[in-house]
Amino acid sequence: MSLAVEITDTFEELRDTVARLHSELTRYELVIWTAGNVSARVPGHDLMVIKPSGVSYGELTADTMVVTDLYGEVVHGDLAPSSDTAAHAYVYRHMPDVGGVVHTHSTYATAWAARGEPIPCVLTMIADEFGGEIPVGPFALIGDDSIGRGIVETLRSSRSPAVLMRNHGPFTVGRTARDAVKAAVMVEDVAKTVHIASALGTPEPLSEQDVDRLYARYQNVYGQQGEK
Repeated sequence: MSLAVEITDTFEELRDTVARLHSELTRYELVIWTAGNVSARVPGHDLMVIKPSGVSYGELTADTMVVTDLYGEVVHGDLAPSSDTAAHAYVYRHMPDVGGVVHTHSTYATAWAARGEPIPCVLTMIADEFGGEIPVGPFALIGDDSIGRGIVETLRSSRSPAVLMRNHGPFTVGRTARDAVKAAVMVEDVAKTVHIASALGTPEPLSEQDVDRLYARYQNVYGQQGEK
């Protein structure tokens, strides 16, 4: 540990939550081997919890999760944090409403990223969850905060909680880590559907007015009160 921090029940609960959320990535087949990661902002602290680097999903537990500051410096944990830590940390520093970040290499969403092509808003599900097309972010190398800068720059001008980083794969954000995982699941689902639809012809985009109405309904009315 390079810094010291008192690990309270709140930290332990969040480490357990983040560890368990990684099982959703394997459940929905969004990752293979050790690729991908989930992180969560620690409420009330300039800290985050993130997956350790290169550890298989079957070995992830609350105790293996790493706590870092928002510059990627480890403050608690015995393992090195994810190689995407700098990107996650940059997002948290510059998007204060974000409480969770997820990265996968899910097959269909990553195929769109490889093409450098946004996923068009041709489904009501896309309008509901993403508020329009799912945008493409710039190419950036792994290791520093370049990916984080690309995520922030792209999402600042979009309602989408997902960005397809060019030649890399999807990153998703959310109010919580669970919300970010949900967005990761949904971006892969719609990426697959639109791919199949595009192979059959040219899907018709929804009108901007319909997108706005669908997005407002889903974000403000859909589901049980108090869940969002």
